[in-house]
Amino acid sequence: MDQFTQTAWLIPLFPFAAFLLLTALGRSYRRAGVLIGSIGSLAALVMSLLVFFERLDPDAVDYSDGFKWIDLGVYVLRIGFEVTNLNALMLVIVTAVSFLVNVYSAGYMKKDERITVFYGYVALFTFAMLGLVLSDNMLVFYIFWELVGVCSFLLVGFWYAKPAARAAAKKAFIVTRIGDAGLLLGVIVLFWYMPGHALDFSSIHNVFSEGQTGAITMSITTSIALLLFMGVIGKSGQFPLHVWLPDAMEGPTPISALIHAATMVAAGVFLLARTFDIFEASAAAMHTVAYLGGFTAIFAATVALAQNDIKRILAYSTISQLGYMVMAMGLGSMTGGIFHLFTHAFFKALLFLAAGSIIHAVHTQNIQEMGGLGSKMRITTWTFAIGALSLSGIPPFSGFWSKDLILAFALDENPFLFVIGLVAAFCTALYMSRLFFIVFMGKSRLQQQAQVRESSKVMTIPLIVLAVLSVGAGFVETPWNGWLGGWLTGGGEEVHASAAAIVASIAVGVLGIYVGWLMFGKGSIERGAAAARMPWLANLLERQYYMNEFYNLMIVKPVRGLGKGLYAFDEYVIGGAVRLIGFTSVAGGRVLTRMNNGQAQVYGLTAVIGLLVIIAAIVGRRFW
Repeated sequence: MDQFTQTAWLIPLFPFAAFLLLTALGRSYRRAGVLIGSIGSLAALVMSLLVFFERLDPDAVDYSDGFKWIDLGVYVLRIGFEVTNLNALMLVIVTAVSFLVNVYSAGYMKKDERITVFYGYVALFTFAMLGLVLSDNMLVFYIFWELVGVCSFLLVGFWYAKPAARAAAKKAFIVTRIGDAGLLLGVIVLFWYMPGHALDFSSIHNVFSEGQTGAITMSITTSIALLLFMGVIGKSGQFPLHVWLPDAMEGPTPISALIHAATMVAAGVFLLARTFDIFEASAAAMHTVAYLGGFTAIFAATVALAQNDIKRILAYSTISQLGYMVMAMGLGSMTGGIFHLFTHAFFKALLFLAAGSIIHAVHTQNIQEMGGLGSKMRITTWTFAIGALSLSGIPPFSGFWSKDLILAFALDENPFLFVIGLVAAFCTALYMSRLFFIVFMGKSRLQQQAQVRESSKVMTIPLIVLAVLSVGAGFVETPWNGWLGGWLTGGGEEVHASAAAIVASIAVGVLGIYVGWLMFGKGSIERGAAAARMPWLANLLERQYYMNEFYNLMIVKPVRGLGKGLYAFDEYVIGGAVRLIGFTSVAGGRVLTRMNNGQAQVYGLTAVIGLLVIIAAIVGRRFW
């Protein structure tokens, strides 16, 4: 009955084989590269769907298998894979978005000379993410976690000839390493205190869910949870380690969709879900997660209001929506967090790919230079509108159902965070309506209007597929049908449904769109009125609360100063001492060379001088 589940370990191998083949072929096989990359992702998608459908059986049980990896006598570490309902769902999300990105990239990256390298990087990235999802213990999880980070570095900096792309890649790699250092410490502490030093997720679940923690006190549990959460903060772009994510927009737009929709940034939320029992065992950790997620949601949503780069707006939107997911986890709703991850993967991938279609047509990312695209790019316009309505939480689109579940849970558990969620939802609807009306409505502000046309079918078909998923994906969990929550948790999580939350969620979404229409569509409200009255606030939001300037002043410059000081110490003190010794040795050698020149009179004089020195030393001892 579980034949596909037992062979789930094959799923990551399909994109990995594609990566190896693309690397062996080289850059010259452009069409073959597209085909190989797409086939590898398609095979992984088909296999993931087969595993997923098998997991829909009510009698399906969790399956794990592996082999002995490290045997130290007193300790044995096994490596393998595990299939649960949670990672079966993640497999479908990752492979579906990856496949659509591969198809889309065939049109978007068509003229790029390194398209084969691009597909190789995407295949390696997909392999790393799938390996992370299937990992059965924390150590293997961490290895794939780091490989995902390396792949993101390669993809964000793909156009390495651009200084901004190189800087963004380094920034993403360094900032996420800060969070990863905390994650590594968390894994080490967990290994030290776990009974039998077990690191597999099954043992972690049994120990923390059943209260069999033994020597693991509440303070240690909280420390482990917070250290693990540092990894989530870095990877999933939570405040204050969110600064890498908007700059990652320097990579190709398909990569923005892949990283910011269902893969890298979702890895942190997935880590929360995989180690949810540890967090639930510590009230302090849960509160920290919930409040930081809520703060990130409203923080990023306000920043998005003042941005003009279309991809940067969507990047801050991603940070905000990840904050929603993290807040849901902190409030105790794993279903809410994973459900929003599920819907967000489709509508955010749709928005990024639609943004790529726009950029591909108009050759600019500044929304203030666009306008009037609705009549020229109809498929892109309609699909973008579906993604924007879903993100804004308008029914019946998928984003409404997942966001409503989080708000309903927040209303029951923490009214303050419920209000924070509503304000963030209003800001979301407002900045998305601003984006839509400026880009697609009104008069065109483009310099070359006649050349603007709809993207090719290879780019628009993925948009249509994602638009369909953005509409239908939300019905797996509704106030009257809690299927997803019961399937994920085995019915262990209480279903939260609130008419007040539904009404409030719809009201703030509609209000945000209406205000956006008045300002940027109809023009009843002057666009620059708020900025004119409060220029300091507009500048604060436009400069992203000066977070980059703060880091540059408080961290980057001091570290660079320290580095320059250490370099000077090494160059002039350590290096100077070495050079002095070398100079002294060379000078002494030259003196001895001049003395040993083969002339007998020089040797005699040297001997006399040496004898006099010895006599002086012996006689002089009386006076010392």
